[in-house]
Amino acid sequence: MTTQLIARYSLGNSIHYGLIEGDKVRRLVGSIYEGLNLGQETDQLAEVRLLAPVERPRIFGLAYNYNAHTQEANKTVPSAPVVFMKPDTALVGPGDAIVYPHDGEIVHYEGELTVIIGKKGRYITEDKALDHILGYSCGNDVSDRIVQRRESAFGTLLAGKGYDSFAPIGPVIATELDPANLQVITRLNGVVKQDANTSDLLFSVRYAIAYLSRFMTLMPGDVIMTGTPAGVGPIAPGDVVEVEIPGIGVLRNPVVAEARPAA
Repeated sequence: MTTQLIARYSLGNSIHYGLIEGDKVRRLVGSIYEGLNLGQETDQLAEVRLLAPVERPRIFGLAYNYNAHTQEANKTVPSAPVVFMKPDTALVGPGDAIVYPHDGEIVHYEGELTVIIGKKGRYITEDKALDHILGYSCGNDVSDRIVQRRESAFGTLLAGKGYDSFAPIGPVIATELDPANLQVITRLNGVVKQDANTSDLLFSVRYAIAYLSRFMTLMPGDVIMTGTPAGVGPIAPGDVVEVEIPGIGVLRNPVVAEARPAA
């Protein structure tokens, strides 16, 4: 089947889903999780603002899911997926700012393939896993390393990855891609920092879905950030981070400094 690009976007005071068709977006009617049903209205792509492709999702992340990244982090290769979660308040969309914490010291980008679940399921088998996927997007698992290391020493992983704005996702949801063969490219201020293929994932997308659904029901709109390849590094206010996956597009986010909270 042909890849379709699903956009969630705002125009004026309204928010819509639509399919990108050249320089236009054809609006969808009904829930995107019940079928991509085209309406009659179209909007000019240049006139809309693309938003995070899902609203208030559960965000699951996989840590140390590329061998080379596990080595650069000086970690033992995991025998099972290392899973964490980000709150929905961490979500931002294309063009939105990554807010660098006022007390942050070492904050890293982590470009990765992101999976959008489209069909509810529990005890999903690997051979049926792709049937539960609506599509794929670009993601950036922004992480505060100081907080993360402090947590990891006691076996937790939440606050360092859970700051507001630490889960950029977008620019669209692309359907009908092969998640086992996608290039993930991250650029910092135009310089390539990460360039790897999802064929190098330690735990495939199929396996990750089957694994998670052993413990919990996966729901439409759930997001799985599948892990980052080698080449992670620091960001600072004033930087621009781009995560590109051919077939999906480019997720671009500026980094801005957080205003120090009032005493």
